[in-house]
Amino acid sequence: MKTDTRTLVLDAAEQEFADHGFDGAPLRQIIARAGVNAAAVLYHFGSKEELISSVFARRIGVMTEERLRLLDACETESRGGRPPLEQVLEAFVGPALRLTTDPAKGGKVFMRLFGRTLAEPSEYLQKVMNQHFSVVTARFGAAFRRALPQLPPAVLHWRFQFAVGAMGNIMADPHNLKEVTGGLCDPADTETAIRELTTFLAAGLRAPVAATPRQRRRKERA
Repeated sequence: MKTDTRTLVLDAAEQEFADHGFDGAPLRQIIARAGVNAAAVLYHFGSKEELISSVFARRIGVMTEERLRLLDACETESRGGRPPLEQVLEAFVGPALRLTTDPAKGGKVFMRLFGRTLAEPSEYLQKVMNQHFSVVTARFGAAFRRALPQLPPAVLHWRFQFAVGAMGNIMADPHNLKEVTGGLCDPADTETAIRELTTFLAAGLRAPVAATPRQRRRKERA
């Protein structure tokens, strides 16, 4: 089956951005890799910035659908009550980590590309990521609030960001963990990675809220 021009360009851009970075992969290089003409790229995407956004959109869209499907099932099972924290976490981290082993969804290439967003942050990239993850942030933020009603909003926001960071670290550099542990821990064992990350994050999210310096002083004087 012949691949359409838009997909050829997206595949080429994803590989080039992963290999050379967003600034290091000029459009002419992407065009040459895709085997299309410049007019086709401009017709489908208009600019390099829109091409970058489209590369993320097609992968993140699939991941978002799976995350929301799992979260919907979790919330239906809880019948409007407090959803089990581990199930909410698994709905959040599972689709992201499983994507790494599925070439049809981007696999290792997209994970290296995701790593670039951490290593090469920019205002534009942050805007793109916020745009594509806005639905997930809103839905899971609400689910975590229901699962952890005892946490002050600011504390929950902190801990949610820590959770995203821990997940992103595994996704961006999976080979490092295998190397430093001598093969004992292999992120390619996706289900084990999901289980261990979910357990770790659940413990951190449930941890008691730390007292402020003023609260500690008051306790000491009491």
